[in-house]
Amino acid sequence: MKQNAQLLSASATGSAIAEVRQNLARLITQTLNLDVAPEDIDPEAPIYGEGLGLDSIDVLEIALIISKEYGVELKADSAENHVIFKSLNALSEFVAGRRTR
Repeated sequence: MKQNAQLLSASATGSAIAEVRQNLARLITQTLNLDVAPEDIDPEAPIYGEGLGLDSIDVLEIALIISKEYGVELKADSAENHVIFKSLNALSEFVAGRRTR
């Protein structure tokens, strides 16, 4: 658990994380043509499987858009993906702390 917290810990401020979370919610709904408004995504709900109900192909599309938008590379075979993609909050913290754009 401590390792998971270290993975997601970011030097980003709360407002930076909130901004990334809002933008990621919009990007996810637009990119995947989801029938849900960005503001209706539960930030603690799982992204993969339950919650948003996304599959592995959807997660790959999200990783691609994150790379383009934020300069953060996510590897498909990373063992940390289950932590990074746990929820919109977890993904936002990860991206906000590592963004280059």
